[in-house]
Amino acid sequence: MRGVFGLVLLIGMGLAGFAVYMVNQYMDTQSAALQRERERASNVVQTIDIYAPSRDLTYGERLTIDDVKIIKYAVDNLPDGYFQTEEGLFPEGVNVPRVVRIPMRINEPILISKVTEAGAAQGITALLDPGMRAFPLPDELTRSFSGELRNSDVIDLYWSGRVGDGQQISRLVKSRLEIISIDQGGNGVVVQVSQEDFADLQVLQSAGSLSLTPIGRNDDEIGTETIETNIQDVLGIEAVVVEEAPEVVEERICTRRERRGVDIVTLQVPCED
Repeated sequence: MRGVFGLVLLIGMGLAGFAVYMVNQYMDTQSAALQRERERASNVVQTIDIYAPSRDLTYGERLTIDDVKIIKYAVDNLPDGYFQTEEGLFPEGVNVPRVVRIPMRINEPILISKVTEAGAAQGITALLDPGMRAFPLPDELTRSFSGELRNSDVIDLYWSGRVGDGQQISRLVKSRLEIISIDQGGNGVVVQVSQEDFADLQVLQSAGSLSLTPIGRNDDEIGTETIETNIQDVLGIEAVVVEEAPEVVEERICTRRERRGVDIVTLQVPCED
């Protein structure tokens, strides 16, 4: 009888230990699952709904309600000036469109810097910033970069010509001018400039020749020094310095004539200032 009791006791203790083991395994499994869920949740990218083009848009086009759609965009990577509501994108109603200032691709966020105010007129005037003027570059100036230039690219302009002493020079005259319009052939390039720049370029264009060079998109440096060169600087030719001969001052001699009897003589006298 005692043997049976002992056997039952051992079996009970074994079952209890197994139950404890199973509970611990279950708790470990649940804890691991909970930790994985926490890690997954921490890696989830938060998004919000913003407006983007439903098709590719180029400069000067009207932006209507039919040209936009809502996309999800990562909160951490949101650019400035996005539109999240229809009222924000079309503040005067969907029948009053904006005009595209900078070309946009499908699913690219629509930004306030890429469109005009609602109701703006189409054409070149819609692309100008307040206070700026449009300056068309001659086709011969842009021909070297035909097909390479894009809207919103920035360029430097150099002038070559002769200055007052007849010396041929080349000088950087305008820096970081923004292209706001360009036709499909790569010519017909228009940049926006200040009123002062417009007047300067008119004079420079008539007095010499202009040339352009594009600026890298990531180049944010603006030169403060005047860039100018001439043939002597390019070839390293030093100007010949001609020493002037000392000025020779002749001694001033003053005389007066005086009669002595029947003779007239010439006498040297002090000079009067």
